[in-house]
Amino acid sequence: MSSINSLKALLVEEVKDLYSAETQLIKALPKMAGAAASAELKQGFTDHLVQTKEHAVRLKRVAEILGVEAKGKTCAAMKGLVKEGSEAIETDAPPAIRDANLIGAAQRVEHYEIAAYGTARAFAEKLGEGDVVALLQETLDEEGDTNKKLTALSSQVNEDAFAVNAAD
Repeated sequence: MSSINSLKALLVEEVKDLYSAETQLIKALPKMAGAAASAELKQGFTDHLVQTKEHAVRLKRVAEILGVEAKGKTCAAMKGLVKEGSEAIETDAPPAIRDANLIGAAQRVEHYEIAAYGTARAFAEKLGEGDVVALLQETLDEEGDTNKKLTALSSQVNEDAFAVNAAD
């Protein structure tokens, strides 16, 4: 069990956790793209991979500002979310059903990241770390946009998945 004695120490732990989450996601997104049947979903995962790499770079900058290393912690939540994503990839299902499953897994990741970045940003704000706030907010905005894109994409994918069921 770790000991955290200040809000700044808690912020540092959040940043390390987020860095671990992003590096795990960098490994998972190409697999999700490879499993997607929908060209739009494949492209969405590929685009988000580029963004996720930038998120990791931003977190390194945040860590530098705070005077710490970004590494050193494993994000257990992302580990579980990535495992769920792997299960979605391996599901024996028609392509539209698998794509719907992949979108669900991806949105759970986005919701986790939105919550975690929002928490870290709130800590940084309270600590008067303006540069950190700006970097975290930039990523938070991008995560929100990705979630909205996934929601929009799910409309067609879910329609296609429903059509599979209707054919049964």
